[in-house]
Amino acid sequence: MSRRLSILYPYVLGLLAGTSELRAFATEVSHGAQYYGNETNLVSSEDLNSPFPYDFPNYKHLDNLFPMPACNGLVLEEATVDYLQNAMKEGQLTSTMIALCYLQRIYQTNEYTNAILELNPDVLEIASTLDAEREVGQIRGPLHGIPFIVKDNIATKDKMETTAGSWALLGSIVPRDAHVVARLRQAGALLLGKATLSEWADMRSSEYSEGYSARGGQARSPYNLTVNPGGSSSGSAGAVTGNLCMFALGTETDGSVINPAERNALVGIKPTVGLTSRAGVIPESTHQDTVGTFARTVRDAVYTLDAIYGIDLRDNYTLGQEGKVLSGGYSQFLTNSRALQNATFGLPWQSFWTLASEEQQASLLGLIELIRGAGATVINGTELPNYQTTVSPDGWNWDYGTTRGYPNESEFTYVKVDFYNNIKTYLAELQNTDIKSLEDIVQYNYDNDGTEGGTPNVQPAFASGQDSFLASLATRGIMNSTYYEALSFCQRSTREDGIDAALKNNGRQLSALLVPPDVAQTYQIAAQAGYPMVTLPASVNSSTGMPFGLALMGTAWSEAELVKWASAIEDLQLKWNSTYGRSKPKWYGYKQRNIPVLNL
Repeated sequence: MSRRLSILYPYVLGLLAGTSELRAFATEVSHGAQYYGNETNLVSSEDLNSPFPYDFPNYKHLDNLFPMPACNGLVLEEATVDYLQNAMKEGQLTSTMIALCYLQRIYQTNEYTNAILELNPDVLEIASTLDAEREVGQIRGPLHGIPFIVKDNIATKDKMETTAGSWALLGSIVPRDAHVVARLRQAGALLLGKATLSEWADMRSSEYSEGYSARGGQARSPYNLTVNPGGSSSGSAGAVTGNLCMFALGTETDGSVINPAERNALVGIKPTVGLTSRAGVIPESTHQDTVGTFARTVRDAVYTLDAIYGIDLRDNYTLGQEGKVLSGGYSQFLTNSRALQNATFGLPWQSFWTLASEEQQASLLGLIELIRGAGATVINGTELPNYQTTVSPDGWNWDYGTTRGYPNESEFTYVKVDFYNNIKTYLAELQNTDIKSLEDIVQYNYDNDGTEGGTPNVQPAFASGQDSFLASLATRGIMNSTYYEALSFCQRSTREDGIDAALKNNGRQLSALLVPPDVAQTYQIAAQAGYPMVTLPASVNSSTGMPFGLALMGTAWSEAELVKWASAIEDLQLKWNSTYGRSKPKWYGYKQRNIPVLNL
């Protein structure tokens, strides 16, 4: 067993002393027998006689650098929620065992990808409680005892920090769990820790290293540790794809769920703004913030969504779902590939597809042919009517209106005002901190230039310093006519004059739009609209080894439809055992530590 886990031995072994089965498992773990066979007892000796394949990556075997140990004889790598639930039902695993095995995986890999910022010191005690519930027949649902992590901008009222990756909030005490965390705890899910992220969820700088924060360091994708891992929910995605946990929560204002999900071969669900509560989440924009899910399968992502969505009186946007969301959750809409016979999909080719690389176009069109072959109707040229005005031809740009000379048509015009006001509201509820406003954050970054990079070109991860913070600060939170014009323009042009118009398709209603989410303008349009997207793993770039996906875009509150079609497409991918789908990480550049990461 990894020497790095030995610090947990006194607590772990004491905790596991409750039953004969757990005592046996603890003994095997402490002797290394559970994972490595006849290794020397590491409790009495620190000698490591068999460093390969688990404790150290073998540079002579680059095709299998970080194999995942079995967990009580069962394969945990790429496991699903249903698989683990069945193993616990049959008595082959407990939640405590699973947590220990994921801790082993974290200590095996986290020095390389840096996905986990902080571990929950109470995780094993909570796991033991959940196991005790199971023993008496109290099972809360499909997530009972299943380990997960949350992004470090999602509040947890426990011994862990909530800092958005900034040293400025270290030691601050949140008033309560974020609503989504409270819901997951109620569902019996096991909070394993906090994920690294792009500091302040990418709000602070216009030129930065994606996935970097002063407190968390640089998060890296296990597919390629040298390049952009996707963000700002970088660690959430990296942990799930690297098999450090079963599922994770992230947040999105503009791309921060869909982008890291598709760049890490994951299923990412970015819900309609208002489906999941933002209460207890460090904010950016009340108009666009949403909490989404990461998992390796559609079913697992939907189990998570079912646990976290719903009305919360602390977030009035959630009141909008009343009468628009069916009871019974979204799992009821999971289906198989036969459902595709009733689907009609649109390809907004000029709007988005022409911006994808030729390699991605060829691969994704191959997948779309499979979808067509399963009985779906696919119509090309289903454009957003005003894409030439709203879609930047030069990549992601949330100040594209200003770039065109019209700040009253720019997303950033209202986001920077929202942030000034929303962050003040959030900070007002914190205890044990003197950080109470954006002014305080900006000054902290200047006072701690070496770590926080308040000044441009001081910290290599923050080339532009904190210029986006300064732009927000300059607004003083004033919602003037330009603010309202920009908000109105962006919402109207991406909703009724954008996605909704494309879906109506001149009277032939579409089931969903299929888009290439590696083209950042796709999720940017959905973000401005506040509309949902789901991304599925599709393939891998030949030059970088980084994955890319195929995404489904729908109208407001259309999660049920998107879940149906996403699960049908995933089932098709699995039935064909095709090259179109999820592949496991290759850990390219595992010894490199470049900052900033390469934007490739």
